[in-house]
Amino acid sequence: MMRLRIYPCMRQRQRGMTLVEMMVALAIGLAVVLGAGRLLVHANGAYASQVEAAAVDDAGRYALELVGRALRQAAIVDPDALLSAAQPGDQAARLAGFDAGTVARTSPGIDDPLPDAVNGSDVLAVRFPGAGPAPDGDGSVVSCAGFTVARGEEGWSIFHVARNAEGEPELRCKYRGAANWSADAVVAGVDSFQLLYGIDTDEPRDGVPNRYVNADALRALDAALGASGQQDLNRRTWWKRVASVRVALLLHGARVTRSEPGAIDYPLFGAFHAEAAGDDDAGTLLRESAMTAELRRRERRLFTMTVALPAVTP
Repeated sequence: MMRLRIYPCMRQRQRGMTLVEMMVALAIGLAVVLGAGRLLVHANGAYASQVEAAAVDDAGRYALELVGRALRQAAIVDPDALLSAAQPGDQAARLAGFDAGTVARTSPGIDDPLPDAVNGSDVLAVRFPGAGPAPDGDGSVVSCAGFTVARGEEGWSIFHVARNAEGEPELRCKYRGAANWSADAVVAGVDSFQLLYGIDTDEPRDGVPNRYVNADALRALDAALGASGQQDLNRRTWWKRVASVRVALLLHGARVTRSEPGAIDYPLFGAFHAEAAGDDDAGTLLRESAMTAELRRRERRLFTMTVALPAVTP
């Protein structure tokens, strides 16, 4: 019987990895895994930031579209109301509002303002006549909540900021329903909602704004008129001289997506207005450095627009 003879060279070729070689291989493999994991984390973070930024952009565009549509409806003319008025201009101004406050969900209009404003956010109230036969109208005039307003009725769209049950500030649309007042959320994650009104100070009026002021300044101008009753105030109010409205809305995302806290300053109407207004127009300058650490790590976007308002009453 033949016996297999193993030569020294064969034994050498069958030798396994040494401990040093195995440690080197494990180190290289671990480095590759860690590198891949780090890339995956960065990719997930970038994707989350893009998704959150897109959501904030969509919310901001939707909110501005809704506010802009409501403002433009203030120019709707109701011929029947003009003919029934005792004198031209007897109707109340189509616009109203106040600075640094909010309103209750079920109170009529803006009659009972509340001081609990989010970063000095403002309140905008727009009233407008309906169109089309009752009870549903022709669908061309709707409140900010999407409910139609028929001819002979007065529609309201009131925008204000309030906190929901979770404490998150949201822009709300307040409207008058068939039986009572109510309010629905438009967008969440509101840092500040600000308004400036461009007033036409020329005599005769030319429909071009000469300067922009906030709602408190308009109220002060009305108080200085010395009007003898509500009807006289309706005819002379500075709210009827508003030729355009500037809207600024600062929104933040719903989740933390930034790796580091932000430290950006947001002058909502530009640095010049922020410097000139100072503390007289709260909320028009927000600093991320003054926010909580958690809020500073969220996506944030500023949305602005200017809406021209043609005069509808003398």
